[in-house]
Amino acid sequence: MTSVVIVDDQTLVRDGLRLILELADIEILGEAADGAAAVELVRRTRPDVVLMDLRMPSLDGIEATRRIAAMDVPTRVLVLTTFGLDQYVYEALRAGAAGFLLKDAGRERLVEAVRTTAAGETPLAPAVLERIVNHYVRRPPPGLVKPPRLEALSNREIQVLRLVAAGRSNPEIAQELFISLATVKSHVRHILSKLGLRDRVQAVVAAYEAGLTTAGDDAGSTP
Repeated sequence: MTSVVIVDDQTLVRDGLRLILELADIEILGEAADGAAAVELVRRTRPDVVLMDLRMPSLDGIEATRRIAAMDVPTRVLVLTTFGLDQYVYEALRAGAAGFLLKDAGRERLVEAVRTTAAGETPLAPAVLERIVNHYVRRPPPGLVKPPRLEALSNREIQVLRLVAAGRSNPEIAQELFISLATVKSHVRHILSKLGLRDRVQAVVAAYEAGLTTAGDDAGSTP
């Protein structure tokens, strides 16, 4: 059974999340109202997934995510966010979050995201991903340069990485590049290995920081 810790400073939000997840036979190991309590709770209970709010008193969700990611636990952090928190979401991904979900996502989407995260996949809410792409890829910070380590990637791997950053799923990448799903999975594994990344989310962040996609680019146009 998938186990979860719920972290949010609003009692009503925690109650609602608990009800939805328990009805789906997901085990709730505990709740926390701030980041410091969340870190300690995760240390004691070692859940599969933490549902993490970002803006909380005492210790925010970004720092809590960073501390949990550094711990020797199998826990993965699924960030709960709203449309107005692009900067916070990006920082949470850099801190080690495994994915992010809109707070107004429906019941089924929430349950699916929790189970997908526990299984090692990376739920990326498309609407939020689009906003992050617009902010960090179409308008990259001044002075952003391509990290030398990206030179280790082949042209095809660069293509795949850019499509991953654009929010494409593996089947969508396969269709767009006219290659098999197995080949896409192989490329993604090689990208993670060559760049020393933990998962797909870190690959997305690396692509943003490398400035691989800019306004007007066609992500699949690299030869």
